[in-house]
Amino acid sequence: MANIIVDIRLLSKGGSSGIEEYTCSLVDKLLELDGENRYTFFYNGFNKVPLSEARPGSTITNRRIPNKLLDFSLKFLQWPKIENLTSANHQDSLIFSPHFNIIRTKLPHVMTFHDLSFLHYPEFFPIRKKFWHWMQDYKNQARKAQKIIAVSEFTKSDLVDFLKIPEEKIKIIYSGVNPSFRKLLPDDAGLLAAKEKYNLKRPFILYLGTIEPRKNVIALIHAFNLLKDAAHFKELELVIAGGIGWLSEETMREARSSKYCNDIKFIGVIPTGERVHVYNLASVFAYPSFFEGFGFPPLEAQACGVPVVASNRTSLPEILGDSAALIDPWRVLELADAVRKILLSSQAKEDLTIRGYENAKKFSWDKTARETIKLLV
Repeated sequence: MANIIVDIRLLSKGGSSGIEEYTCSLVDKLLELDGENRYTFFYNGFNKVPLSEARPGSTITNRRIPNKLLDFSLKFLQWPKIENLTSANHQDSLIFSPHFNIIRTKLPHVMTFHDLSFLHYPEFFPIRKKFWHWMQDYKNQARKAQKIIAVSEFTKSDLVDFLKIPEEKIKIIYSGVNPSFRKLLPDDAGLLAAKEKYNLKRPFILYLGTIEPRKNVIALIHAFNLLKDAAHFKELELVIAGGIGWLSEETMREARSSKYCNDIKFIGVIPTGERVHVYNLASVFAYPSFFEGFGFPPLEAQACGVPVVASNRTSLPEILGDSAALIDPWRVLELADAVRKILLSSQAKEDLTIRGYENAKKFSWDKTARETIKLLV
């Protein structure tokens, strides 16, 4: 039996990005499937969201050290060792980091890398985020780690090319799709409630994700403008769901300046339990992102029976294959044409819906957790 110390500091702010999704879903499955090993969760932060109680076979070490202060000490003083902040028995122990929060440890260390977008496109990140990446000492952590999980072949290639990590140290373990994302019946009560709550009574293109330059939402607004110029798309709306990110002001300006601004809706962050309903109501899901290490939203949409148009860059062709209409994110006309084809051709829509649904079934958290357990121990 191994003692696995899991660093879950990244959950302290209660965010809803793909990394938090990965951490929460994977932890749930590890505890559900692994009856052999013991888990200790290191949770820290001065002001942090509360966690649920520890489940059988696990304990939570809950500290109130300001994370910025802890990062500073770990970076410049190389103190303290993370294991010394927990109640875990250090014998037969190892550390698992679902993301590269900085740690110092004498124990074997396994870590997950989701992407290296901050190296490809530094202009997509604010100064404070660049400073955070520097503080995390990700290069040295990756080189010292016993093993590394990459969430895609693309991310593995980046680790080899950018950080010079030996290929044999990296294991590709794809993330999963939560089974709560599924096709719903038209009379589903939650579906009807979401339709009223978000006023989604007309056909719409859906984008779901953070509103920031990397996600290329501006291109989607421009494509929507092109579509709306045709009379048969008079009723069509563009629904943009997700939190406001870095440099979102330009996206908002583009939406306000559109002559179809009244048909563009920003509905904010959708509570986790309601996302399945909003996906199900969409006519098509569009995701023209410039950079993804994995990409949860297109798979979630596919699991809900929604045809997907996505970027042909980075990990998305690997994850989606021929189950989505893949477009050059720099070509607005190509994006508009792909959406137009789905909206006007019932055959194209049905074909992508079926292929997307089958593709989403390939990604299960059970499989992710079992492969992770095997790697850890």
